[in-house]
Amino acid sequence: QVQLVESGGGLVQPGGSLRLSCSISRSIFSMNFMGWYRQAPGKERELVAGITSAGYTNYAISVKGRFTISRDNAKKTVYLQMNSLKPEDTAVYYCKADLRGYDYWGQGTQVTVSS
Repeated sequence: QVQLVESGGGLVQPGGSLRLSCSISRSIFSMNFMGWYRQAPGKERELVAGITSAGYTNYAISVKGRFTISRDNAKKTVYLQMNSLKPEDTAVYYCKADLRGYDYWGQGTQVTVSS
C-alpha cells in the first residue's frame, strides 16, 4: 500500500508561481513512475508532468517551459514547480505513483489562477 499526500495548492494571480509537494509513504526508488495530473471542471484528468525511476521527465505541451517536476529521494517527496501560471491552469492537481503496475493516487490539491 502507498499513501500520497499533496500540498501547496491555493489561489494565485496570473503570472504567479506555486510549488506543489507530494509526500509518499514509501521510497521513491521503488516507484516505476510518478506523475502530476490535473482535472478541471467538466474535463478529463490529464497528465501534466511525470518522472521515471531513472529520472527521465516528460511534460504536457501546455506546461512545457513553465512547470518543472523534481524529486527529493531522502524526503520521499515529489515536487511540481509551476511558474507563469495562467487561468487555464486552474484545476485540482493529483499526484500518482506507479508501483509494480498498480496506480496509487493522492487526494488532490486545488490550484486556482485568477485575478
